[in-house]
Amino acid sequence: MSDDGVMKSAILMLALGEDEAAEVMKFLSPKEVQKLGSAMAGMKSVEHEQIEAVVTEFLDIADQKTSIGLDSDEYIRSVLTKALGDDKAAGLLNRILQTRDASGIESLKWMDAQTVAEFIKNEHPQIIATILVHLEPDQSAEVLSNFTDRLRQDVMLRIATLDGVKPVALRELNEVMTKLLTGNESLKKQQMGGIKAAAEIMNYLGGDNEASVMEGLKSYDEDMAQKIMDEMFVFDNVIDIDDKGIQVMLREVQSETLIVALKGATQELRDKIFKNMSSRAAEMMREDLETKGPVKLSEVEAQQKQILQIIRRLADEGQIILGGKGDEAYV
Repeated sequence: MSDDGVMKSAILMLALGEDEAAEVMKFLSPKEVQKLGSAMAGMKSVEHEQIEAVVTEFLDIADQKTSIGLDSDEYIRSVLTKALGDDKAAGLLNRILQTRDASGIESLKWMDAQTVAEFIKNEHPQIIATILVHLEPDQSAEVLSNFTDRLRQDVMLRIATLDGVKPVALRELNEVMTKLLTGNESLKKQQMGGIKAAAEIMNYLGGDNEASVMEGLKSYDEDMAQKIMDEMFVFDNVIDIDDKGIQVMLREVQSETLIVALKGATQELRDKIFKNMSSRAAEMMREDLETKGPVKLSEVEAQQKQILQIIRRLADEGQIILGGKGDEAYV
């Protein structure tokens, strides 16, 4: 959801009142609640005209669909697609529909990563892997960071080779967490896990942990490890971000961080960065790169990681789109 969408939602929540807003919040994900809550907390005063405009826009959207309950899944799909676009709506819709049969796992999204790690670290690695593919990639990466090297590598390997989770397995998993799950065993398995899921989680691991896990994956299956690396969004992939996204990124990144990061970048990527700066700023950056002395590879990688974290945050906020294979967005 864009910043504008978050602000409009916050205004609508404040206009609804406490009880009604609380009911709406029940249907939001943990990340959405955090974003919306932060926006509401930071909203000191709102003009009457703003409130009226937001409420009117909401009513216009609501008026377009009056047959509530006749096909709720299709209604949710329609509303989310209109609000978020096809790609984001598809991801959110899958989470909404799938988590009807994963309420126990869903509750873990509200816990901090260390608590989740303590809660599941003694379970079988296959169970841990199944849990982590249901969480957001950044939360899963934080949970993994609290494991030992051996467990972290074992779990990541299982995530990469996981090709789906059947409802009956989810029910048994929730029993482990003392949560009762009802589901239909005849349903097709949910497509979770696999190379892409592993790559998304790896994107959020810190440098040392990422290198250690990747080394373990290579020793087990070099071809699979290469496939995961191919799916990961790395610094070189910044070149695939459109010009508008590059400009948004540059507003968030400090000059010194960018200079060090670009020491290890291709000339093509440097040129793309310079193209999205003012002529003066680009010239200064070129001069700084030329006069900058030798920089340790570890420092270059650290600064590139810092920029990637900023990029992923901006992507999560909908401010930029990450370009990847097949023009898909990887967050």
